[in-house]
Amino acid sequence: MEYKDQLGRLLQFSTTPTRIVSLVPSLTELLVDLGLRDHIMGLTKFCVHPNGLIKEKIIVGGTKQVHIDRVKALQPDIILCNKEENTEQIVDDLEAIAPVHISDIKNIEDTLSLIRMYGAIFQIQDKAHRLVDKIQKKHRDFSKGLDASVPCKKVAYFIWKDPWMVAGNDTFIDYLLGECGYENVFKTKEGRYPEVSLDQLQEVDYIFLSSEPFPFAEKHIQELMLHTRAKIMLVDGEYFSWYGSRLLGAFDYFKILQKQLKL
Repeated sequence: MEYKDQLGRLLQFSTTPTRIVSLVPSLTELLVDLGLRDHIMGLTKFCVHPNGLIKEKIIVGGTKQVHIDRVKALQPDIILCNKEENTEQIVDDLEAIAPVHISDIKNIEDTLSLIRMYGAIFQIQDKAHRLVDKIQKKHRDFSKGLDASVPCKKVAYFIWKDPWMVAGNDTFIDYLLGECGYENVFKTKEGRYPEVSLDQLQEVDYIFLSSEPFPFAEKHIQELMLHTRAKIMLVDGEYFSWYGSRLLGAFDYFKILQKQLKL
């Protein structure tokens, strides 16, 4: 059996892979929602969803640093990686152990395509198609509720401090901001996650402080208030950056966030 990943790389299997190592937290959650919980042999320390899974499985490291020997000991049939979250060196090292499937997610269609890929690879097409249908419906219902007559609010989405860094163009976060009807003020700045200075926040309507990868808190809101008149909100970074089945709850979260911003 032959399949291609999202980078167009060819993967070959003699039988359906049943032993999986996932190095992508959002995709670990997706595997569980596709009914593959028992087939996950290893995962990263950041694979915190669903609750309790990490206690059942072998932790093989993080997304950027992996214990190759632990992965090898698990004798996986397939290893799941992501272009952004894992490094080329990790992929090169792991390919000596098992086929490595690399995802590359920039928008919802990429996510749906990946779910269909997993459906084919793991022979769970029906479950994959049902999940795709549910996500598409959530997306359609949310989009219908947006008021196209309302001017787009300008948003800065912070992911890090010291240095201050934001989500820029060509990121899943930027795509979802656009789907919510917001204009990413740093979309044209060079780099996918550019560094910015706080004096660049004068024309911003909203500032979103993500819960990950930097743990922003109330004290950071107070700090930023000295530099801008924008409305500042702590937001759940998982709903803005985790692709896969987390999208099922993302659009409901975006509705709640929009209501809070209007208060």
